[in-house]
Amino acid sequence: MNRGTRTLIVLAVAVIAAAAASYGVYTAIRNIPERRVEIATRNAIVAKVKLGVGTRLTSDLVKVVPWPEKTPLEGGFGDVAEVVDRGLISGVGENEPITESKLAPKAAGAGLPPTITPGMRAISIRVNEVINVAGFVLAGTRVDVLTIITRNNDEPMSRVVASNVQVLTANSRYDQEDSKQGNAVRSTVVTLMVSPVDAERIALAQAEGQLMLTLRHPLDVQPTETTGVSKAALFGPPAPPPVVKAAVRRTPAPEPPPAPVVLPAYMVETIKAAKKTQETLPLTK
Repeated sequence: MNRGTRTLIVLAVAVIAAAAASYGVYTAIRNIPERRVEIATRNAIVAKVKLGVGTRLTSDLVKVVPWPEKTPLEGGFGDVAEVVDRGLISGVGENEPITESKLAPKAAGAGLPPTITPGMRAISIRVNEVINVAGFVLAGTRVDVLTIITRNNDEPMSRVVASNVQVLTANSRYDQEDSKQGNAVRSTVVTLMVSPVDAERIALAQAEGQLMLTLRHPLDVQPTETTGVSKAALFGPPAPPPVVKAAVRRTPAPEPPPAPVVLPAYMVETIKAAKKTQETLPLTK
């Protein structure tokens, strides 16, 4: 047997041995019994399907699931009877836990009334495609309410009646699904949640003039503070630009010329023959 044959035999034996060892390890690992660690749990109530705002909960819409006891669900429930016949004030998704903060108070019923914040009021106004901002005034958005009223001098004027107002419903829809997807909804009636004072202002403005809605950014919560616009101010002549007076530049008076410098003089005495003369000469620089 030559050297090459012996090498091939050694390699073949090594491959077979490695394959047999790998199969043995795989079989041993697969036969290891499964060990489950028991975790302490408690009951939690979750939604079986996606539920919208105002839904009255029934036993067919919720179910009981185990929830880890080490991470308790704040405001959660453990019995279906605790949530039955209570309305949702915010939408929940499938398998989302039902908590106290998402439910209306007991005996408050379902639908729109439980969603109104205590101390606030719901008022409906009639809208069209223009007033409804092309159908983008949806439940959950915030708007400013404007009115156009003719005053005693027969001069129309526009003014903000209420600012940063939450829209509760568009027609009879009070879910926010269309709002999240950015779809427009045609509606003829919009229900707003306002304070009692703003409700009075909107009622008077709706009876006396025309209402308009302006859509706000959801993070813009600053109140709108304007003085209104009248027809005279809208079509009147533009105000002249302010006159800016040019600064007068004063020329400083010329300085007087310096006084001439008087140089000292010296006397020269000349003696020529028997004649003596004297001459005064100025001293030069």
